[in-house]
This record gives sequence, structure tokens and C-alpha cells, in this order.
Amino acid sequence: MKTYIHKITLYTAALAVMVTVACGGDSALEKKKAELEELKGSQKEVAEKIKTLEAEIAKLDTTLIVTEKEKTVAVTAVAVQNFVHSIDVQGQVDGDENIAITAKSAGVIKRVNVRVGQTVQKDQILAEIENDIVRTQITDLKSSLALATDMFNKQKSLWDQKIGTEVQYLQAKNTKESLEAKLATLNETLDMYLIKSPISGTVDNLPVKLGQMVAPGVLCAQVVNFGSLKIRAELSESYSANVKEGNEVELFFPDINRTIKSKVSYVAQAINPMTRTFGVEIDLPSEKAFRPNMVAVIRIVDYNNSKAIVVPVNTIQSMDGHDHLYIATRKGNRMVATKRDVKVGPVYNGKAEITEGLLEGDQLITSGYQDLNDNELIRY
Repeated sequence: MKTYIHKITLYTAALAVMVTVACGGDSALEKKKAELEELKGSQKEVAEKIKTLEAEIAKLDTTLIVTEKEKTVAVTAVAVQNFVHSIDVQGQVDGDENIAITAKSAGVIKRVNVRVGQTVQKDQILAEIENDIVRTQITDLKSSLALATDMFNKQKSLWDQKIGTEVQYLQAKNTKESLEAKLATLNETLDMYLIKSPISGTVDNLPVKLGQMVAPGVLCAQVVNFGSLKIRAELSESYSANVKEGNEVELFFPDINRTIKSKVSYVAQAINPMTRTFGVEIDLPSEKAFRPNMVAVIRIVDYNNSKAIVVPVNTIQSMDGHDHLYIATRKGNRMVATKRDVKVGPVYNGKAEITEGLLEGDQLITSGYQDLNDNELIRY
């Protein structure tokens, strides 16, 4: 019985302790909550005071721009420099003395007098077509002409002495002149069997061979005078107002990896109605490195300004038909992006000339400009 009473007493005491602890815990929690609410109220009050002070300062200090975050950019000082605009087009080597020689008469090649690469003179015989029949006719005609000439001379001598009749004299004269005309015709015919070079130069191609049959229009040889080579090209008619004789040209020959300087020597006045292009010619120096029909990349300078304001073309932005870019300017003790409207001139090779709206020394924003707004805070 005593043991049972003792257990009840211990249980009652433990329960009393638990109740006491629970009551004490509730009191501490409420205290913490009250303290938290007091701090939140203070925080709200301080935040409202900060916001009020910022607004008042912004009204009083117009040089201070308040933004959430400065944007990092890169800038480059604008400088006056030389700006060149060129027209890029492809052309090829050609020349006034690049002659394809064809046969004038049909026949078999009986003699080839030159070889490829040989230097020849104007009117030199390159090859001969079988012409024995014509030569025989010429030989016979020369004999007849010699007799007719003697007869005419004797008849003329007699006629000068008033001996003989006028009819005899005229007949002798007519026979002689008729044979002379026939001989001239045969000589011209013989010349058609001779393949001659019309210019002085180098034999660049010689496709004919001994015993080969040729006919009028068949290519027999090609002779090139390397002293008068040119570059020929066709340009769009949109460039007709800018390209003139004397314009500077840069020529690049990819086949020989060589670049030279020259000038436009000729500009065609007429526009081709089919292609809407016009031709230009550029002189080449006398060198065998330049071969007929060789490709050349041509850069014709059609605009040059030695005192231009030049910017990278990708820094220029367009909106509502107007072009602008951003420059870095100082306002108070802060740097901001300022939107500047500009007038864009010629554009070439990733660069553009600015003709209005930008001055030498301006700090052009060249990186990070894509999402900028006017008067946005920046740093660099």
C-alpha cells in the first residue's frame, strides 16, 4: 500500500513539473513574437524614411542619377582618320594585242615555221597551207606578163615615133595591164594560204600540225603582245557616277598571290541594256607573269576622305528611320550613356563615315551598347 501511494505521489509531482515547464515555454514564445513584431515595425519605419530621403535628395540634386545597377561598357575615343570606299569586282587579264589567228583558205598544212613561246614579228609567216597550184599559176603568169611587157614597150616606142597604129599600141597596153591585174589577184590568193601574225608578240598557242586540214575560221595560232595587257571588268550602272578615268585601283591576282597598284584607264560611256553594266579597263605593267584570261580581284577607290569621322558600322543602331549611337558623357560625378542621332555616309569593310552628329574626342561606346537606354548609368 505504501509503495502504491509512493508511486502516485511521484507521478503527481512529475505532472506538476511538466505543467510548470509548459507554462514557462508559452511565455517565452510570446515574448519572442512580440520582440519580432517590434523589429518589423522599426524596419518598415526605417525603409520609409530611406525612401523619403532618396526622393528628397533626387529633387534637390539634379546631377545625381539613381539607378539600380551600373552597366559595364567599353569606349573608344573618336578620332579623325582616313576613310576609303572601294568597289570590289572581279575582272580578267586581256589586251588589245591578244590575237586569235584563223585560216583564210581551206587546205592542208604543209609547213609550220614557229613554235609555242617563240617571239615573232608583224607579218611573219607562222604556217603555210598547200599552195602549189597557185604558185604554178603565178609562175606561168609572170612569164606571160614578161612577154606582154616587152611587146608593150616595143609598141610604145614605135608609137612614140608615130610608127604603127594606135590600135596596136592600145592592144599591147591592155594585154600587159590585164596580166598585171591577174598576177596581183593570184598574189592575194597566195597570201590567203599563208598564216601570218598581224602583230609582233609571242606565240601563245599553236594548235595546227603538219598535214592537218584547216578551213576559214579554224584557229591556227594565238599571238600575244605582253606589252599591252589590260584588266577588263563590268560594273553595275549604279557606280557610273562615281567611277572615272584616273581612279586609283588595287589589283589582287589570287593565282600568283600578288597585289599591285594601278589606275582606271578607260570607262565606257554606254550602259549595256541587257546586263545593266558598263565596262572599265585598267592598265597592267609589261610582265609575263600576267597571262591572258587570268582572274583579278579589283578594288576601285571611288571615295576618299583624309579627315573623316569613322566608327564601326555595328555600333550604329536604327529606329524609325533614324540612325543613332551611344557615347559616354559625365553628369556630376557619374558616367551615363547619351543617345546621339547621327548621319551616316559611305560604308565599307565594316566601317562607316559619320558626316553629322559626332565630334572628334567623343567617347564612343563600342561594347555593351545593345541594351542601353538614354541617360543610363554606365561604367568602363
